[in-house]
Amino acid sequence: MNRVFIFILFLITIGCNSTKLPTEKFSQYEYSKSYSIENNNLKIELENPLNCPLRVWFFNNDKELQNKFSQVNPIELKSKSDTIIVFSQVNKIKNDIRFSSRLGSLSKKIEQIELELPFPINMEYKVIQGNNTNHTHSSDWSRYAVDFDLKKNDTICSATNGFVVGVVDKYELGGEGDKWKPYGNYITIYEPISGLFTQYVHLVKNGSFVKVGDEVISGQVIGLSGETGQTDIEHLHFNCLIPANSNDGLKSIPFKFKEGYISEKLNKNDIVKK
Repeated sequence: MNRVFIFILFLITIGCNSTKLPTEKFSQYEYSKSYSIENNNLKIELENPLNCPLRVWFFNNDKELQNKFSQVNPIELKSKSDTIIVFSQVNKIKNDIRFSSRLGSLSKKIEQIELELPFPINMEYKVIQGNNTNHTHSSDWSRYAVDFDLKKNDTICSATNGFVVGVVDKYELGGEGDKWKPYGNYITIYEPISGLFTQYVHLVKNGSFVKVGDEVISGQVIGLSGETGQTDIEHLHFNCLIPANSNDGLKSIPFKFKEGYISEKLNKNDIVKK
């Protein structure tokens, strides 16, 4: 009898751990970059299609070339702009140039504004995780985020006016652990007057009603909540961010909703109503 029980438990364990990570990673936005060498000059061309500033870094395994890059990294492009950077005395490149980018400008003065709750009028939801908790809200990236208990396919609304600067909606599953962090669906919106970014995370597959470049207004329906990425429970992870000199490029900040709720004072099991 014990052997049968152990075997069944083994099968259950195998089944629970059988969900595989996605084999493809999706970027929330794309930007144009190219380079060429002519007359011992390296020319790099960049184009920012987003309605927000973009910081871009160059990397190469050649130490001499990387020293040149380090003197200018990062290049900051204004919203909807392009630029050409020329490096002299470069006659060949041993390895491909690698590019990395982050949203926003560190020089932009941030203006605090009140946000709308990210769901429709006359709806109310419970807070399932508040600020600076030991679970997943303990880093600079998510310290002041708030999780609301929206269910799969519940309506998500924009908390601000602004422009959509990032969308990922191709993932289908979620799971526990940091390994699932890169595989969540989300929308990123930039409010240009304040300089704030808002993010709406864990959307269902194909659950975005907006695309990069769209202009949105506060309260507009933008997507459907879900359970993708680093989570084992359906909910909406809502975060307000500003540009930062960090690996993520953005950091979480406290915020206030027009309805009177203050993010730092919201705790687990609190009920919020719009």
